[in-house]
Parts: sequence; structure tokens; C-alpha cells
Amino acid sequence: MKFHKNHYKWNTFLDLRNDEKNFLNSSVILIPIPYDGTASYKSGARHGPSAIINASSELEYYDIETKKDISEAGIFTTPEISPLASDPKEMQLKIINTIDNLKLKNQITGILGGDHSVTIGSVKSTIKRFPNLSILYLDAHADLRDTYMGTKWGHASVARRLKSVCKVVQLGVRSISYEEINFISKSKSENEIFFWEHTKNNLQKNIDLALKQLSDQVYISIDLDVLDPSIMSAVGNPQPGGMNWEEINFIIKQTAKKHTIVGFDVTELNPKEGPESCSFTAAKLIYKLIGFATEKNKNL
Repeated sequence: MKFHKNHYKWNTFLDLRNDEKNFLNSSVILIPIPYDGTASYKSGARHGPSAIINASSELEYYDIETKKDISEAGIFTTPEISPLASDPKEMQLKIINTIDNLKLKNQITGILGGDHSVTIGSVKSTIKRFPNLSILYLDAHADLRDTYMGTKWGHASVARRLKSVCKVVQLGVRSISYEEINFISKSKSENEIFFWEHTKNNLQKNIDLALKQLSDQVYISIDLDVLDPSIMSAVGNPQPGGMNWEEINFIIKQTAKKHTIVGFDVTELNPKEGPESCSFTAAKLIYKLIGFATEKNKNL
């Protein structure tokens, strides 16, 4: 624990100073979106961003693996994008417009969710700056339903919506419906989805196959339920048999080595559904992701 810090002075990731100068000089812009308007089982992901920010204040800046102070890349946390109670599609438009209005250039955007539906707006804004974008989608669920609970814009349809925007490669899936299996078959996208039970025993081989399909500029979308509930129970729709800490870090590191990470999101943290350690795990995962991404992107 770092007693020298004045906790929560800024209410930002790592409790880093927020001002216009830091915004302009930061490599990574974090955007909290406390929205869970499409939750279908356990609501509460709207509390995820604040839990991540609070937990992050206890992280050490120095990273043992990369041998550097990751925060030196510059990390700026914007005010949160407040949720709308109207149609979920309107929330996506608000996300797009809010991110567009930041007038970012080569900065990496990182979304702190919120349910997974927030990814749609984030990607649609990011692709305006990086037209050759592709997505590495880490999730326990396929999220390929055309509609769910009366909307096309909910958390169960995110990958389906994104496939109309750019290439989406899915890794970690271990829960899928007949509707989604039929969609994969008809769209001939079998090679774009990697089921975790088939992947984990040949991890390097399957990571290589997945990454070969991605363009140079990659957006990483992480639903925290891709992790095993033994380390991440604080999600709305947990599934047994997921990734461990070393595996997800290895996947992100391999992606950063071979591609340029230009954006990411970490979604579906539902703090009340698990121990406080889950919020620290989410915060640490974001910090590691920033470290890997900025090492490759430092010359952007």
C-alpha cells in the first residue's frame, strides 16, 4: 500500500492528475461508461467503472514483467459518459458522439464498462480514426444473437453488430446458442471463433491462428466473464472453465507484439457479485493492457 498518495483526489485511474496539459500529453485516454441498461441476468455493471478506479489507486506504478513505470506513458481519465434510460441504440449514439467530441488523434482509447454493449459505440468512433481496424473479442459468450430481449443493441448482440463494421475474431467462447451456431455456419465465419475448450490445450497455436486474421490496427474487447469465476466471479453472467490470469495476459502480450493496439475496453465488472479482489484484478488487467499497448505504440 502506498501511503504517500492522497487517495481519490482526482477520482481517476491510478489517482493521476487530470488537467488539459495531461490530456494532450497522454498516450491513453480512459473513458468510464457506467451503463448496464441491457443486463439480462445480474445488473450492476454500472458500478464497474467506479470500482475499477477506486481499486486502481492501490496499484504500484512499476510493472515487474515490462520493467517499467507504465504510468509514464500518460494516462488520462475523462469524466464518465452518463447513461441514458431510453433505447439502447440512443446510448450507442451518445457514446459515439462523446468520444468523437474529444477530438483524439493517435491516442489509445480505453473504455471502462459498463455492460458489453458499450463496445459498439466505442468501436464505431475508433474506426473513424483507424479505418483498417479489426477486433480481438475476448468473451465467454458468442454475443452473435441478432436480437435479444427486444433489442439489436444489447450485450448478447455486440459481436453480431460489430461484424457489419469490421473483422471480429473471437477467443475464449464457451457458451453459445443454436441461433448463433446457425449464424456462424451461414456466414461461413467458423474460422473467426475459437472455443476455449479447444483452444486452451494448444494455446500458442490457436493464438497464432486468431491473430493472423487481424489487421495491423487492433481493438481488444474484453468481457471479464472470459476469465474463470475462480478469479473473476464479479460478473453478470459467469461461466465455468475460463481463462486464468497468465493466459489472458499472454494473449494480450502476443497481440501487442504482432499488432498495434489502438483501443480497448474492459466490461461487465459487477462488483457486488464477487469479492473486492475482482475489482483489483480488473484494474491490474487494464494497467497491464496499457503497458503492452504503449510499448508498441510509443512511436505513433
